[in-house]
Amino acid sequence: MAKIYYSLYGRMLHEKGLLQAFSKVKSNKGKPGVDGQSIEDFAENLSGELAQLVSELRQKSYRPQPVRRVEIPKSGGGTRLLGIPAVRDRVVQQALLNILQPIFDPEFHPSSYGYRPGRSQHQAIAKASLFIRRYELKWVVDMDLSRCFDTLNHALILKSFRRRIVDGSILEMLRMFLQSGVMTGEGWQTSEEGSPQGGVISPFIANVYLDAFDQFMKGRGHRIVRYADDILVFTRSKSAAHNALNVARSYLEGELLLTINEQKSRIVHSFAGVNYLGVTIHTGYTRIRRDRVREFKDKVKGITRRNSPVNLEKIIADLNPVIRGFAYYFRVANCQGEFKALMKWVRRRLRAKKLSLWKKPKRLHRRLRQLGYQGEFDSIKMSSWRNSASPLANYAIPNRYLKELGLFDIALVQTGFLPQNY
Repeated sequence: MAKIYYSLYGRMLHEKGLLQAFSKVKSNKGKPGVDGQSIEDFAENLSGELAQLVSELRQKSYRPQPVRRVEIPKSGGGTRLLGIPAVRDRVVQQALLNILQPIFDPEFHPSSYGYRPGRSQHQAIAKASLFIRRYELKWVVDMDLSRCFDTLNHALILKSFRRRIVDGSILEMLRMFLQSGVMTGEGWQTSEEGSPQGGVISPFIANVYLDAFDQFMKGRGHRIVRYADDILVFTRSKSAAHNALNVARSYLEGELLLTINEQKSRIVHSFAGVNYLGVTIHTGYTRIRRDRVREFKDKVKGITRRNSPVNLEKIIADLNPVIRGFAYYFRVANCQGEFKALMKWVRRRLRAKKLSLWKKPKRLHRRLRQLGYQGEFDSIKMSSWRNSASPLANYAIPNRYLKELGLFDIALVQTGFLPQNY
């Protein structure tokens, strides 16, 4: 029988715990909340701010401020609603998370990977690949939940926590965070449901809420992989997949009061490919999704614009984090050829940029003379994308020159890498 915790609130009343929480909040960075106070502003009077929080928590006069509503565009269209809490509220949420996560996390479903310590998207992809390739569960239910974070039922959230926590002060603090409201351009709005994305504790709340679904599916013998609200169910046949979808829909909508997005949910065979967390998992290999490659190229184009006066050294410094992040995330795919092609394209972008900075062909010719090339050179249009792939451009700006400037080479990254600890 799971252990029940009666007295936890006292752990919130120590500056040391709040200081640890602030360190985590600071490392996550983030924007100010409705009060306009930044992390830097909070840090300037850190001792005083923490002492004030401890005093309010001890007297139980602490009240979280409304979250600041922010809308960000989704890659597939539409917008995602974020709620940014004030810095002081993020500190309290983090302190609360530090207390509650060790209680609930060890008993979460083993195939739940989102926002958990020591777990990652790569592990979720590895587990999904394992089910398809080793266990031959090739018919997959790919489920999408409509506005999951925004529609979590508050009563069910608190009921989920009461399974392990009976400390009324802790439960009341959770309730206050859930019902603190949202500040929009039209003023304050109540929050009668949901746990806004952007809050420190919101992903953990969603995991506690959805673990009931995970355990229900486990009890029915279904193999699943879940990363936050991205859910896959693995079966051996198409009919079993339809049955699993009906079982999952019944529980999610009937018991957890969530809504499955019927337009985005589907049943697919791994031969056609299962889209998950930015990759497409096939029966024998994994590839990068086309839209993620387009997003990467758009970012590179934005940094390497030819009409910008920025020099090549600065461009490469700005480019490297983008290239490195893309490479180390998507190395889980079988994409060595893709990486080589992208690297060739990135170098061409940089050559085009360098030609544009030189402006006149005579500067290109001077560079070629310095490198020891003889003979006459044709005059070329320096702003032409086509000419960035010319032999003259490659002679004047060779790969080794870009390497000397520090350009990260994704073609050297090992691909097909899947973690073993999943």
